[in-house]
Amino acid sequence: MAVDVLLGLQWGDEGKGKIVDVLAPQYDLIARFQGGPNAGHTLEFDGKKFVLNTIPSGIFEKHTMNLIGNGVVIDPIILKREIDKLKEAGHDLLAKKNLMIARKAHLILPTHQLLDASSEKKMGDGKIGSTLKGIGPTYMDKTGRNGLRVGDINLPDFKEKYQKLVDKHRSILANYGEIEDFSEREKAFFEALELLKQFPHVDSEHLVAQYLKEGKKVLAEGAQGTMLDIDFGSYPFVTSSNTTTAGACTGLGIAPNKIGEVVGIFKAYCTRVGGGPFPTELDNEVGEELRKIGHEFGATTGRPRRTGWIDLPALKYAIMLNGVTQLVMTKADVLSGFEKIYACTHYKYNGEVIDYMPYDICTIKPEPIYEEIDGWNEDLTGIRAIDEIPAKLKAYIAYLEKHLEVPVKYLSVGPDRLQTLVLN
Repeated sequence: MAVDVLLGLQWGDEGKGKIVDVLAPQYDLIARFQGGPNAGHTLEFDGKKFVLNTIPSGIFEKHTMNLIGNGVVIDPIILKREIDKLKEAGHDLLAKKNLMIARKAHLILPTHQLLDASSEKKMGDGKIGSTLKGIGPTYMDKTGRNGLRVGDINLPDFKEKYQKLVDKHRSILANYGEIEDFSEREKAFFEALELLKQFPHVDSEHLVAQYLKEGKKVLAEGAQGTMLDIDFGSYPFVTSSNTTTAGACTGLGIAPNKIGEVVGIFKAYCTRVGGGPFPTELDNEVGEELRKIGHEFGATTGRPRRTGWIDLPALKYAIMLNGVTQLVMTKADVLSGFEKIYACTHYKYNGEVIDYMPYDICTIKPEPIYEEIDGWNEDLTGIRAIDEIPAKLKAYIAYLEKHLEVPVKYLSVGPDRLQTLVLN
């Protein structure tokens, strides 16, 4: 047995949560492997809508276990809020006993958020566009070997460890200016830890290995998107973790030879939240129309997403990095009504025409070269069978498969789990 991986191929917001929810019945374990509560995985079914920030998107499947892996950074307050909201909606996770937390996952402290906000403020116009959830500073403490982990909360000296790290943060914050009072949030932090103690704490590396040994199926769920990867994304406008398949290995403790299918998700167009380069951005009426029709606002922050046409050099780059074996195209329904749509096939970059992602797209901006493609007018949201797909949409899918050299296996034509077609 091997671990399948599902991740985003663009700048995030590709619809990963929905597809994990659709695939969950096929798996025994869904394991989130990186990122923090800046993720917003939106799931819709039975007339209800849920937004998950930390909890894996298989949580609604009765016979599937869910794991928050060691590569995730956890804000106990936000996680408690998620758990409480699900309980109010009739999904009591303590009663269902289908959520586990890795002991090696790091904790986001109240002062991490203060550091995040102060850092962004200091950077001014050059700010990264952080969600201000404290994620970057938490990963900094992790790599700096100062962090606190879930397994620490049961140790007798946890409060001493906590205070030592907070004191360090205070000294840094003093350099930024006045330190905001965080006593209320600190109180909520410790209250939330009491709830976290009631869930099973596990060693994710041993757990996943045992699942595989028993012949069970595991799906690793990513957050954000490939183009936000800390190593291979549009640095420095990236997230603080590895969003690629390699991140599943380190974020769960999986050996590289245990990776199976890699499912890559992309939108029929492209979006980005926050600052940073975006070669195919449409800062015009067309971009605004895409935003309006696609409801392109952050599930977690509510921030309007920047919109643009699909970027094939970036997609091919993401497919290469991740070893993608099958594709999922989402939001095809948003493009209905556009007489013509466009695909970026090459860049004009530094006096050359190239078809790959170069080292620096921040200071030297690539100019996209487009191919024009016929659009379709049909409403896709009611489609439930392959033979109902409009011919021009089929042609668009075939066009993408030719360029990307990977089959599109799933097509999403709306936010509900039922609005998903299996193509091959």
